[in-house]
Amino acid sequence: MDTKILLLEEAARHGKLDILEKLVKENPAVLADFKLKSLGESLLHQATKCRQPSFVRELMKIDPDVAGEVDKDGFRPLDIAVIMGDLVIVREILSFNKNLCTLKGKDGRSALHYAAMKGRTDVIDALLSLCPDSIEDVTVRNGETALHLAVKNHQFDAFIALVRWAERLNKESMINKGDDEGNTVLHVAVLTKQYACIDVLLAKNSRSRGTIDVNARNGNGSTALDVLQIEDSYDIKINQMLENLGAVRSPDDFPYTTKQSKHYTRIPKSSPKHDQSSKHDWFTYFKFQMQRDSPSDTRNALLVVAALIATVCFTAGLQPPKGIIIDKPPPPSPPPPPEDEERSLPGAVAGVAAATAILGSYATSLMFLFANSLGFTSSTCIIIYLTSGFPFQRELHMALYSMMFSYGFAVISIVKDLDKKKEKLAYGLLSIAFALPFALRWLPRWGSKAWNHWRNRNARLL
Repeated sequence: MDTKILLLEEAARHGKLDILEKLVKENPAVLADFKLKSLGESLLHQATKCRQPSFVRELMKIDPDVAGEVDKDGFRPLDIAVIMGDLVIVREILSFNKNLCTLKGKDGRSALHYAAMKGRTDVIDALLSLCPDSIEDVTVRNGETALHLAVKNHQFDAFIALVRWAERLNKESMINKGDDEGNTVLHVAVLTKQYACIDVLLAKNSRSRGTIDVNARNGNGSTALDVLQIEDSYDIKINQMLENLGAVRSPDDFPYTTKQSKHYTRIPKSSPKHDQSSKHDWFTYFKFQMQRDSPSDTRNALLVVAALIATVCFTAGLQPPKGIIIDKPPPPSPPPPPEDEERSLPGAVAGVAAATAILGSYATSLMFLFANSLGFTSSTCIIIYLTSGFPFQRELHMALYSMMFSYGFAVISIVKDLDKKKEKLAYGLLSIAFALPFALRWLPRWGSKAWNHWRNRNARLL
């Protein structure tokens, strides 16, 4: 690379104004040569990243147009200064051309959008004091305002600053503006549980409270109440605050638009008052819901339940209930029925006697072994599947399989006390109990793979 290009880059990174002035004096076209030979980022980008405000000021005096250039990632120098929160450089750049704050870069975002995403409240004040109309700018990708981005990125301080500026500029209508999916700021705040933001919007002393449309519908026809999921007492409080302002739920037959939301779907549900009065709705409320319950919490709950079942079954296998496994002599045959009954119900009495004998000698002990072993193996399988990817995976599997072997040896020692006929049947039932949970999980997968392999093979042959 040209020596002068390297010197300019070195001057920009370290703020060496003497080198810049010297090179420009020697060759007035040196900055143009730099733009032609260095296509990655401009000198202003480098000086901004290295926080050199003096160099930024001097460079813009020489070449004001450099502030509008984008780097290979689509960022302008002003965008970088905003993201870094460098208020000094932001003011230096805007002092030459305040219209730069309305220029859009990557994904159609302006400087105010980046300030909202990063929570730069001081930068927000500087931008809106110079460019008040920039509060109306929306991104090209999703049609989001700076208010949307502040809520979605959990930047509460930035959200407060933007709401106050909207009230000061008499642009409260921006609070009701929907994105490309029709979601207003209130929709996003309610759905993402941004309670502090909801309080700001609905506070009694807030000017926005009188202008906010609590019944605005998104692209799916859902109001803020429709997307509110009642999970705790604070959700009930938000529900009451919305209802006090006249918020309602959309009727079930509301005509949806053809454009469906990708992220914010309507969740039909009844009001909290109805939930408390209807027993059926409590079952629905506590039932697992994919939209509400996190995978982490669900996994933890399943692990607790599976561990509890495995513990109970393991203990019951080692110490079965008294009298369950002891090999008892078959009960005495029932006395023959009276002559009149024998004539009337010969098959029924014989069937009852046979069933009683079979249940008494086989079902009690063997079905206990089968059910207890099946429960133990199934719960152990759940633990194995849910802990997939955990650290110490080999040691964890070693412990689980060792526990299964220990259970198996303990049960076999009990089975040996049975008579030969029942012992063989017990081994068969135990084999099924140990293999069935694994087979139900893996046989369909293996069968599907074998079928696809056979079908693809035949297709190639044809």
